[in-house]
Amino acid sequence: MRYWLFKSEPSTWSWDDQVAKGAEGEEWDGVRNYQARNCMREMALGDRGFFYHSQKEKAVVGTVEVIATSHPDSTTEDARWDCVDIKALAPLKTPVTLEMIKEDPALSEMVLVKNSRLSVQPVSGEEWARICALGGVEG
Repeated sequence: MRYWLFKSEPSTWSWDDQVAKGAEGEEWDGVRNYQARNCMREMALGDRGFFYHSQKEKAVVGTVEVIATSHPDSTTEDARWDCVDIKALAPLKTPVTLEMIKEDPALSEMVLVKNSRLSVQPVSGEEWARICALGGVEG
């Protein structure tokens, strides 16, 4: 299993929106960055991810699971763009803010710290475990 981080502006698509989709989940569509798209092309069924609110909140707020592997993004006719489907698993008991992540030496090499603009990014197993611990959930 691999781990990922999915960034979303809560005013566009929030954790509550994701939770409301239930077990059927939702396409992670609209990504128009090659690096982020390539991350989605690497995902496998059952991979886990963090749901991250960008903009004002800047925090990991929940965990998700990949429930459909890379397929054409339904929001465009352009064959270059793919997406995956994800479903919400659990909210973090305590949101883990970007500030907390930047202050934690164990997370200093995280892609979120080095390239905060990338909307879909890999997370190492160690980073996953540390953020789950900080957020009060099992990894």
